[in-house]
Amino acid sequence: MAYLGNPKETIAILQKYNFNFQKKFGQNFLIDTHVLDKIIDNAHITGDDFVLEIGPGIGTMTQYLCERARKVAAVEIDKNLIPILEHTLSEYNNIEIIHNDILKMDIAALVREKNGGMPIKVAANLPYYITTPIIMELFESHVPIDSITIMVQKEVADRMQALPGSKDYGALSLAVQYYAKPEIVANVPPNCFMPRPKVGSAVIRLCRYENPPVYVEDEKLMFQVIRASFNQRRKTLANGLSNSGDIHLDKELIQECIQSLGVSAAVRGETLTLQQFATLSNIIKSKI
Repeated sequence: MAYLGNPKETIAILQKYNFNFQKKFGQNFLIDTHVLDKIIDNAHITGDDFVLEIGPGIGTMTQYLCERARKVAAVEIDKNLIPILEHTLSEYNNIEIIHNDILKMDIAALVREKNGGMPIKVAANLPYYITTPIIMELFESHVPIDSITIMVQKEVADRMQALPGSKDYGALSLAVQYYAKPEIVANVPPNCFMPRPKVGSAVIRLCRYENPPVYVEDEKLMFQVIRASFNQRRKTLANGLSNSGDIHLDKELIQECIQSLGVSAAVRGETLTLQQFATLSNIIKSKI
C-alpha cells in the first residue's frame, strides 16, 4: 500500500496520470505525514464515524480517514481527479467518491441518506479562495455536525479564533464562534505542500456547539447587524448600522439601542463581544 503523504508517491501518481494543477480550484496537495497524523488525531475519528471530506485531491488524507472511520464520503469538484481517486483508494471498501461542487450539494440530504441524520465529522484541506463560503454553508444549513477539522490559510484561522479589539476580529470570528469553539491545532509551512502556496497554513478544529453560547431571537438579524458593523471598519457602530440597507431604524434610535448595552454611542463594532451583538440584535428586533 503506497501512502501518498510521501512526496515520492505523490509525484509518481501525478506523472502516471499526467495531472496538471488547476489554479481555478486552488489545488495544493499535502506531502507531509506528520501534518496528516496531526489532522487525523485532532479530528478524533473513530470506527463509529461517518466523515465528509471536501476536496480530497489525489486521496492523500482520504487514505488515513478510511483507515479510521466507519464510512467516508469524499466530494471532489475536479473531474480529472476522479479516476486518480478510484485508483489510489481502490483498496478501501468504506469510501464513496462523489464528483460534485460542495456548494451546490444538499449536504443535509446526504447526511440523512448515508448516516441516518446522525452528526458527522468534516475533514478537509480547503482551497483558500472558498474556505469561508464552505464553512458558513456547513453551519447555516444546520447540517448535523460534530466537528470540522480543516487546513486553511493561517490568516483565516487567526480570524476564526480572534477576540474583540484585535485586528483579526471581524464578522468571520463572530460567525464561527456563534456556532463552534475554534482551536488552532497546528501551523503548517508552505514546504508541506505541492505546489508550494505563497502563504502559511494552519489546521483548525471547530467543535460544534449543541446550542449557541448566546441567546438570539433572530439569527438572521444578528448577522445583518454584525456584517453592517464591520462593513466600514473605521466608522462607528451607529454609522455602520444606519448606513445598512438591512436595519430599518433611524440613527437616533440606533444610538439609543447601542447605549442600552451600557456603552458609548460612539463605540466601534470591533470592540463588542458576541454576547453584546446578540443583546443588541434582540434590542433592535424589539424596536423594528
